Amino acid sequence: MKLSEFELDVMQIFWEQGPCSASAAHKVISESKKTAYTTVKTIVDRLEEKGAIKRVGNEGRSIVYSAAVKQEAMSQSVLPDFLKRFFGGNSRNLVAHLIDDEKLSEDDIEYLQHYLANKKSKK
Repeated sequence: MKLSEFELDVMQIFWEQGPCSASAAHKVISESKKTAYTTVKTIVDRLEEKGAIKRVGNEGRSIVYSAAVKQEAMSQSVLPDFLKRFFGGNSRNLVAHLIDDEKLSEDDIEYLQHYLANKKSKK
């Protein structure tokens, strides 16, 4: 399932907030982006058509929607395109970029070392 950047922004609301109406999603998204309600409602309708969200009930006259796909499933489908587009399909470049650009704490570095050691021992 292909989703636009804005569709992913709206999906993030359903993943973080849980079930909500289009107006509730608009309220959340308008805190960071100046966006008309009709735009958010159009995106919600599109997400429903694509099967990314589903109707789960009503709040008064408003329809309540819930994510129909897990965030992990979407990230697995988005990551290959992201890698190809920004890092030439090379995951090494992505990892190097994250390490170089992020301010890693000692805890972060320790976590990565343990993660890589575990990964290596499984091979």
